[in-house]
Amino acid sequence: MEWKGAGPGVLLVHAGVADSRMWDPQFEPLAAAHHVIRFDIRGFGRSPMPPGTFAYHDDIAAVARAAGCDRVTLIGCSFGGHLCLDTALAYPDLAERLVLVAPSLGTAAEDEAMGSFGGEEEALLERGDLDGATELNLRMWVDGPHRAPEQVDPAVREKVRVMQREAFAMEMPEGVKRTRLDPPAAEQLGAIRVPTLAVVGALDVPVLLDVAERIEREVPGARRVVIPNAAHMVTLERPHEFARALEGFLG
Repeated sequence: MEWKGAGPGVLLVHAGVADSRMWDPQFEPLAAAHHVIRFDIRGFGRSPMPPGTFAYHDDIAAVARAAGCDRVTLIGCSFGGHLCLDTALAYPDLAERLVLVAPSLGTAAEDEAMGSFGGEEEALLERGDLDGATELNLRMWVDGPHRAPEQVDPAVREKVRVMQREAFAMEMPEGVKRTRLDPPAAEQLGAIRVPTLAVVGALDVPVLLDVAERIEREVPGARRVVIPNAAHMVTLERPHEFARALEGFLG
């Protein structure tokens, strides 16, 4: 866990293909006016996956408390956006605002393309082909469905490649059990009662573009911003445009 700055609390929750390093473009700028916190969720970056029962939303609340925050703006990308929604529902007194970047709702497996991707990833991992599984994720989550790899900033591709490859190599012990929010966030969007901003890249996979629209439609008062010329990892591809989207929302 790392924190810096003073002012209103902002807690950054990374994507499932990354770790806290994905927030490098945002961490220092946000710290100029906020008490900004980033950390690696279990099984990513410098956070091992210990045996036992846990819930990611409990972890996020514990991180906020450890950093001295009773109220925070939760900013999450992809899987991290899903976890921020869970946290806002499980700990309504903690979340002051929500920024959901290319968020998932945990229902992507119902989409045919996502189901195909998941099956291919599982097959590669079962064969021990971590490099192949990593490249598959780069094609899906960095390149997106509309671009070839050579059309993407190679520095962004390499940064995500390193983070994803390390996550695949992380040792997973036996006896791990994740507790999930019940009912799931996808069934409780109307219960969100904090200002919410959904940000998505125009070149992202269709199912997640649909999720951003659904959040705008079902979360009371939510706003949606679509950033052009970016796919799923919009905070790395278009950090300046993302910063502009945050400015007005964070005040």
